[in-house]
Amino acid sequence: MNIRNPFRQRVNPKRSAGSGASPGIVHATSDELVRYRLQARDLRLDSRQPARSGITGAHASRFRGRGMDYLESRIYQPGDDIRSMDWRVTARSGHAHVKLYQEERERPVVVMIDLGPGMFFATRGAFKSVIAARAAALIGWAAIQNGDRIGALLFNGGHHEIRPQGGQRGVLRLIRELVKSTDPGQAMSGHASYNEKGHLNDALVRLRRVARPGSMVFILSDFYAVNEDSRRHLQALRQHNDIVACQVVDALELQPPVAGRYAISDGVQSGLLDTRSAARRDAYAEYFANHHQTVRELMRQSGVHLQRIATTDDVAESLRRGLARPVMDASLSPGAAA
Repeated sequence: MNIRNPFRQRVNPKRSAGSGASPGIVHATSDELVRYRLQARDLRLDSRQPARSGITGAHASRFRGRGMDYLESRIYQPGDDIRSMDWRVTARSGHAHVKLYQEERERPVVVMIDLGPGMFFATRGAFKSVIAARAAALIGWAAIQNGDRIGALLFNGGHHEIRPQGGQRGVLRLIRELVKSTDPGQAMSGHASYNEKGHLNDALVRLRRVARPGSMVFILSDFYAVNEDSRRHLQALRQHNDIVACQVVDALELQPPVAGRYAISDGVQSGLLDTRSAARRDAYAEYFANHHQTVRELMRQSGVHLQRIATTDDVAESLRRGLARPVMDASLSPGAAA
């Protein structure tokens, strides 16, 4: 027996399945996200696995890739690394040139945030989109407090890129975009061109261009759109960056609601979720168990640390626990197991 994923739709707030109450928070506010500055003071974003190649600066042993900014080109000298050859200048001038790089002392931290229709949902706590916004704000504050730069890629049918920037200005710019993008009225109206099956991979392709080598990347999503192409994109990103995947989940994705019939709607179409029979509840549980296993296995194969954040969680505490675990350990954060 097959069952469609009911979380592509939003539960009618008049009767939230299994809880009898609607989610309390459906929209992130700037005041709330600014206050997370205090909670980010003891949030460490450092990778727990040393990178294979490093650079000088605050994160020398943690970086992947070169982490260098191009400065200029000069004539090749014996002993120069051939990998630094500037082939364009060499071809144009007729003399061998190499590129010189300036050591980068600030690490780019890039947050990719899924704000598709399925993220504007919860039966308790706060919408998944709000949880993702809270996590992104915490990561932003922690990044600048550590001397890093914060950037983002938000997608909800379109893509909005925020280039990494240091200091308070970088976080406040991120917060402004998060508040705008998590407004359900504005966001849902922008989903007309949304590619439900391919949106995550489209964003990962773009992320591969946005995240420079040596970046730390956080991906906030419910990951219902992952497939084999996602693994390929993640593995390519992982070669030169550290990646943390934060899976945002609602209680109804961990266990079926109590037996009953529940009205569901996506704001346009309406339907019923019927869990009165044992067979339907079993199919429901199997669907979500398979999904969670798929996400865990994909992240494990990609070498990506996975942690789960529920819509009722204290986001700061969840991130603290999750980031304390080794990057290569793709198991769930403590207390978040299904």
